[in-house]
Amino acid sequence: MKKLLFLPLFAIQLTQISVAQSTSRSSSPVVKTVNGLVEGTVEQSGVFSFKGIPFAAPPVGDLRWKEPQPVKNWTGKLDAKQFGSHGMQTKVFGDMGFRTKGMSEDCLYLNVWTPSTTKKGLPVLVYFYGGGFVAGDGSEARYDGESMAAKGIVAVTLNYRLGVFGFMSHPELTKESPHKASGNYGVLDQAAALKWVQQNIAAFGGDPKRVTIAGESAGSVSVSAQMASPLSKNLIAGAIGESGSLLGTLPAAPLAKGEQTGVEFAKTVGANSLAELRALPADKLLQSAATFGPFRFAMTIDGYFFPKDPMEIYKAGEQAHVPLLAGWNSEEMNYRMVMGNEKPTKENYIKAVQKLYGEKANDALQAYNPSSDAEVEQVATDLASDRFISYSTWKWADIQAKTTGKKVYRYYFSRPRPAMSAAMGSVTAGLAGGIVKDTTAKQAPAAPAAKGAVHSAEIEYAMGNLGSNKVYDWTPDDYKVSKVMQEYFANFIKTADPNGQGLPKWPALNTSSNQQFMRIDVNTSAETDKNQGRYIFMEKAASK
Repeated sequence: MKKLLFLPLFAIQLTQISVAQSTSRSSSPVVKTVNGLVEGTVEQSGVFSFKGIPFAAPPVGDLRWKEPQPVKNWTGKLDAKQFGSHGMQTKVFGDMGFRTKGMSEDCLYLNVWTPSTTKKGLPVLVYFYGGGFVAGDGSEARYDGESMAAKGIVAVTLNYRLGVFGFMSHPELTKESPHKASGNYGVLDQAAALKWVQQNIAAFGGDPKRVTIAGESAGSVSVSAQMASPLSKNLIAGAIGESGSLLGTLPAAPLAKGEQTGVEFAKTVGANSLAELRALPADKLLQSAATFGPFRFAMTIDGYFFPKDPMEIYKAGEQAHVPLLAGWNSEEMNYRMVMGNEKPTKENYIKAVQKLYGEKANDALQAYNPSSDAEVEQVATDLASDRFISYSTWKWADIQAKTTGKKVYRYYFSRPRPAMSAAMGSVTAGLAGGIVKDTTAKQAPAAPAAKGAVHSAEIEYAMGNLGSNKVYDWTPDDYKVSKVMQEYFANFIKTADPNGQGLPKWPALNTSSNQQFMRIDVNTSAETDKNQGRYIFMEKAASK
């Protein structure tokens, strides 16, 4: 009798082992989410990928300009082998390449890469794309999660609503909302994706208690926003910010101001009510918003996603108390954003600063002071970069270190991209750096070639995706820099500390009286910050 019982039990165990092995080797791995089964693929590296998984209901029809709603369950296996549609947007950046099936208002999908569907407790990375909250997509190759997954991390990218679809406020929207809030739909989408991760990531091998959120530019601003919101701040264990925070870059506006912008936009499209706005085709809204000004739709202090001004939240230490790794690049903005078309001489620089700062010009010239004509270009680059995005990133790291007691690690990425590959032909340096194209204005002369690391240049290095970008002739030194930077990021995602064997020691910002940061380049090393005067000036200049 015992033998008869043993054989079926042994057969069951063999079947379980067989299923597990099939899942790990099959070209079509299947995972059960709370909404149903999803069927993915196995990449050449052996990493499992699941693409185009819906994390919220399509925000169309009556759900346009509403916070994301739950996904309806499905039967059978959902094909998760192709990226979902990218959100409504016009092409304003020249360095974006999507791998989606097209553009649609129905865009709330996410993608998961995992080294294993049978392991448990793996660290998780959730990455928000950049693009000024008007462009971008989770399918972009530079954000691809396969390389991070190969390092033992479950990587997630996601889409969120953009521009007028993601951030338009309106009095009627506020009135109909159960929270008496409007706007912020894009960041509410991100929060919904983080809730999806909490509910589902264990099925992909991830640990919902080990979720690090990260992003670049608007994605970095998004990280700082999610840390400040009571809807999401308790869903994360760590944060990475690459160039930008809402403490200065794309800050949230008062709800009344956002509503006013929405009313003005409605007039431009001849809509007299919210119902008429919702009845307009998505394409018409998109084109009208492009003419109106896509960057005019900002996050709002809505009393719901943001209970109060995010700066006040951070000052009070009410944001997520998690370790933070944040930094910026050496040429976030070109010096001509200060100098215009004038020659970079000290005389012209002084005139430019006086025009920018008026009565505060003397203070500015003390903080950003070239000693000769030869230094003007670099000093003007520093000023332009700080005004654009570097200062807000510094402020975020500084206030997180002071108010939470958690370790903060700061970097400065200075590796310039190599020459473009011959196959790419002639592309302007500004376009290659991701500078906004204004297709309506008379085009300015092409920007000079970048001497530093331009805005967004670090993404492929940090995510281990240099090979996906065919624009540049990557060198062994570039791959060396990428290896170090990705190891730092992977270590931080795994342990809340970027340090690891074989890497230069990275001191935390708040572990000594001398603030130190990591300069990431061919020869990566820690340096003491000698630029505090610049940031203090920026802080004073920002307070009026």
